[in-house]
Amino acid sequence: MKPADHPDIQVSSGGAGNDGIHLSHFAGIGLSCLVLGAVVGVSSGLLGMFLDEVEKVFLGFVESSSQPSPLGVPAIRRLISVVVGGCVAACIWWYLRNKTTRVPSVAQAVKGARMPVWQTLLHVITQIFLVGTGGAIGREVAPREAGAMLGSVWFRWARKFGLRESDRPLLVAAAAGAGFAGIYISPLTGALFGLEILLASTDMTAVTVCLTMSSVATLVGGAIKGFGPYYIVGEQPFSHWTMLFALIAGLLAGVVGAVFRCLTRWAETNQATGLTILWMLPAAALLTGLVAWILPEVMGNGRAIAQSAMRLSASSIGQAGNYSASSVIAFFAALGVWKFICTSLTIRAGASGGTLTPSIGIGAALGVILGIVANCCGLSVPLWQAAIIGAASTLAASQQAPLMALFMLFEICHLPAPALLPLSLAVALSTAVSHRILVNHNNSKFEASN
Repeated sequence: MKPADHPDIQVSSGGAGNDGIHLSHFAGIGLSCLVLGAVVGVSSGLLGMFLDEVEKVFLGFVESSSQPSPLGVPAIRRLISVVVGGCVAACIWWYLRNKTTRVPSVAQAVKGARMPVWQTLLHVITQIFLVGTGGAIGREVAPREAGAMLGSVWFRWARKFGLRESDRPLLVAAAAGAGFAGIYISPLTGALFGLEILLASTDMTAVTVCLTMSSVATLVGGAIKGFGPYYIVGEQPFSHWTMLFALIAGLLAGVVGAVFRCLTRWAETNQATGLTILWMLPAAALLTGLVAWILPEVMGNGRAIAQSAMRLSASSIGQAGNYSASSVIAFFAALGVWKFICTSLTIRAGASGGTLTPSIGIGAALGVILGIVANCCGLSVPLWQAAIIGAASTLAASQQAPLMALFMLFEICHLPAPALLPLSLAVALSTAVSHRILVNHNNSKFEASN
């Protein structure tokens, strides 16, 4: 078959700036999915490797599901690490925001804002560096921003492959979601981030592009970092008692998630700018380091809190165990509250980063507390299941993205299919409760402004 006869290839007639074989729109989109998926997957894998190196140099350990917190690292080293990280990050962000082209958010990039290449790369690397040194903020924004930047660059270069201007938002959003998928090895979550949060669309083309790109990025990212679960969980089957627990946890997580969203949004709106970031971010890092002197799980993106909750067994609590129920509840309450405070203050002080994994950590702490209370009241629920339900429902409430939250916990924990039933119930309830709280909060702010 000649190129001119192929339905997906068009042959130009020559002329200046218009010669050679041009792919049609359909083939151009397909090529974009494969190329961007692979490149973004490499980007996410490299960011994950960079995080490991930063942790190794500054803390002398590498975070993993079996060793999620720097508990064995001397307290003074933890303090120095996070303070140095805060000082370095403050200087870099002050420069990026005041002396050169500012880096737009992923949402702004989807709407057409141009992402400057070297500024975005430095901005992304700084986020990973801060988390690696112990900063109390999520790292998931960095691979998404890297993906969005790569999507923007590819679109500008690949217009000759038949891409249209209307394809730019889709490719940028899909590449951002692929960045998430490539670092957490979660293709559905990455696709749903692009569809549910960035595009707010279920158009068939959008679904196909987001799923394809996230799948390719997951394959490449997994080849670099491995395909193991991000969190290690138990193996007990989900029972009917778990459904009853999901009713209670979903309602309470909706409140906690809504409050966390309001506080972090306030922190972002009032974020330190100009010279103030040079003292506020180191101060927030100092607070994190002082808290981590006693509670090292507060450091980082929240993985340590969530994993500590998910590997807790009811047999280790009470008369037959090593800890009393009240002491465990107090421990996780302290972790959740301090993570809440440190993450919000870190954002307020000028840091860029995510709130997804901090939400998971806070929600897991809430879930395990409720699980202990439920078991004391005769409701037999494995504590790791309680932690996962709390994590998923708090994440859904704080992000207002129920599907993404549901499948994120499902994928990164490698859960069995029966887990979807209680998780879906808890996520639905928490989303409904938090939405009502947020609507009332926004209405109150509107009335106050008038």
